[in-house]
Amino acid sequence: MNWLRFPRRSARLAAAALALSFSPLVMAPLGMGAAKAGARLDVVELFTSQGCSSCPPADAVLGEMANRGDVLALSFNVDYWDYLGWKDTLASPDFTARQKAYAHARGDRAVYTPQAVVNGMMHAVGSDRTDLKNAMQSTGDLLDTKAVNLALRREGGAMVIETGKARGLLSRPKPATLWMVVFDDARTVKIERGENRGKTVTYSNVVRRIEPIGTWTGDAVTLTVPLPADGDAKCAVILQEGDGRAPGAILAAAKL
Repeated sequence: MNWLRFPRRSARLAAAALALSFSPLVMAPLGMGAAKAGARLDVVELFTSQGCSSCPPADAVLGEMANRGDVLALSFNVDYWDYLGWKDTLASPDFTARQKAYAHARGDRAVYTPQAVVNGMMHAVGSDRTDLKNAMQSTGDLLDTKAVNLALRREGGAMVIETGKARGLLSRPKPATLWMVVFDDARTVKIERGENRGKTVTYSNVVRRIEPIGTWTGDAVTLTVPLPADGDAKCAVILQEGDGRAPGAILAAAKL
């Protein structure tokens, strides 16, 4: 496992410590799932690297989750291990910045690979199915009480985004950002140097870019934006408390 600016303790212990501030954990299967009508999607962001020898098992787990209907699983390749001998062909400094912004917002300085950030609130080792189940269950239970309706539809060459009005615990919401995520179903890479030399790894739901497209302060919003001109790329929208410098809980997500 690779680490960056993180104390000498395991990521599992760090995730467990964070979990103490949430409700009791209930085990949930990490197998196939289907989203119910109007149900909220869990969002799992895997920060991974082609230069990290511990990452391929986590990439495989994310591939399993990418096939679920109740999860938006996204792969963010980071660039801070490029100096080890292989330049990650899918990495972006923007993704590294997003991972560091999460660590800063949590206040734990935990930046490592493979790190999965679940619903914007907790982190876990991306290959640890048990920690991922627990994080999805505990954050999901909290977010269900703060659920916001979010729907997408195509209209010609545009995407129409509709959010509901804040309700319940969100009657006085924190300002939130609407993010558009453009990603590929899968990318297979033959790694020729570095820690994974000789391996061929398939990355699922590979993020090309993530960009802010609007803000939300609690009122119902309808927003129309052009569809990405990225060929076969897929598109999703995330409604997340905070902004790019201090990302918080993901209140809602939808796939187009």
